[in-house]
Amino acid sequence: MKKRYGERFKLLVAQQALHDDTSLREVARQHGLDHSLVRKWRDNYRQHGVVGLRKKYTHRSAAFKLEVLETMWRDGLSRRQAEALFDIRESGVIGKWERQYHSGGLTALAPKHKGRRPMTKKPPSPPPPPDAERSHDELLEELAYLRAENAYPKKARCLDPGEADDNAGQKAQVVQGLRHEHSLALLLRAAELPRSTFYYQIRALGADDRYAPLKARIRAIYDRHKGRYGYRRITAALRQAGEAINHKTVQRLMQQLGLKSLVRPKRYRAYRGAEGYAAPNTLQRRFQAQRPHQRWVTDITEFKVNGQKLYLSPVMDLYNGEIIAFQTGPRPVFDLVKGMLKKAFGRLMPGDRPLLHSDQGWHYRHPSYRRLVVEQRILRSMSRKGNCLDNAAMESFFGTLKSEYYHLNRFDTVEQLQQGLERYIHYYNHERIKMKLKGLSPVQYRTQALSTG
Repeated sequence: MKKRYGERFKLLVAQQALHDDTSLREVARQHGLDHSLVRKWRDNYRQHGVVGLRKKYTHRSAAFKLEVLETMWRDGLSRRQAEALFDIRESGVIGKWERQYHSGGLTALAPKHKGRRPMTKKPPSPPPPPDAERSHDELLEELAYLRAENAYPKKARCLDPGEADDNAGQKAQVVQGLRHEHSLALLLRAAELPRSTFYYQIRALGADDRYAPLKARIRAIYDRHKGRYGYRRITAALRQAGEAINHKTVQRLMQQLGLKSLVRPKRYRAYRGAEGYAAPNTLQRRFQAQRPHQRWVTDITEFKVNGQKLYLSPVMDLYNGEIIAFQTGPRPVFDLVKGMLKKAFGRLMPGDRPLLHSDQGWHYRHPSYRRLVVEQRILRSMSRKGNCLDNAAMESFFGTLKSEYYHLNRFDTVEQLQQGLERYIHYYNHERIKMKLKGLSPVQYRTQALSTG
């Protein structure tokens, strides 16, 4: 009989395995456990905290199982690492999913219905007349129908094994595949499919085929931007390439391909209380600007990699959403903001006097920050205390950065993340298009505006 362990006991063992210098086998020996079980508790606690040690009742869809397998194959994870990453408690279940997928595809991963299926009651059919009273032609017609009725479910299972045959499109495919062997009228009768519906579905299937080249271009754009683009940005990218296409068509084709923009979660807070001078909220949520270097916003956000932290301090130009300067560092010290400010001031032209907006974090109330800003004759603005919406433009950038890059990748070291942030911000400024910028990237929009102005 399998022994059950309480949550407090699991937490004690996981913390000991995580923080003590003793080996896993030694921790397991001290508590009379198998070392693989200790390793599993440690990995679940490291990945998900205390929640990873609690009893879990889950219903896993085929899409979730496929996501686990694709992540494991793409990132080169072992099954044990994938179990810890997705908080899967049952050992060996990922191997079972792999075998199911390789043998039957996505449909084989669908959860099986438990229990006996309910029996459907069919209306009683009138008893057929005796064969002696039926003509030769009637018997031949009945035989042809029975052959068509017998061939229909076999063909349906061959085209889409494991799927229910109540979909009109699938029924039409099956009937079309059997038309060279059986009468269309008999096949439609066996499939319980109206003739008009059959012809409509055949036309729709033929229309889908003409979108095959467009689907390939949509997938190429989606893959090039690593799943960060939704149907609106992909539509804009196609139009830039000369494709006259409606966004609703792109949305429908992306749904058929199973493509959707990958998506967002707690920000670093630097507020320590009322220390230093707090500037008024001069920006007043006016997150637009008529020219470059008219209004800037800034903030600090935090990242974590294997217990280590990295902080990012950027400044954004509200004219085009461009990150004009940023600084990263392992600690949220004032030099982080100071380095960012010096880089940003280097972008200013003679006569530029931007409004610089921030929250009320201690960095921005520091006397040195105030002195640096005053020397450049820059007006300060600060959000109201506890109101993140006053700096929504910067918060939106942090959400985009973390959902499109940080949460979609795995990092072994802080240095690896630091280098990746530099690459992503360059991509964000020069390549990633924005719909409110007329389908251009921030740098493209600024360059175009300066050349035409």
